[in-house]
Amino acid sequence: MSRVRLWLLDILMGKEKNGMAIVYATLIIKGKKTLEQVPAILREQVEQILEDLEVKL
Repeated sequence: MSRVRLWLLDILMGKEKNGMAIVYATLIIKGKKTLEQVPAILREQVEQILEDLEVKL
């Protein structure tokens, strides 16, 4: 993930993020994973990241 995208996530979320949630969100954006493939423990964080980035699933 580019530094610019990480910086935007910091601004948009304004809170601490789990690094793996960012990885899964990136994989979903690139079409490599689906939300259903995200571990349940991270799913809410990933959904929030995707919502903040205005990604439509």
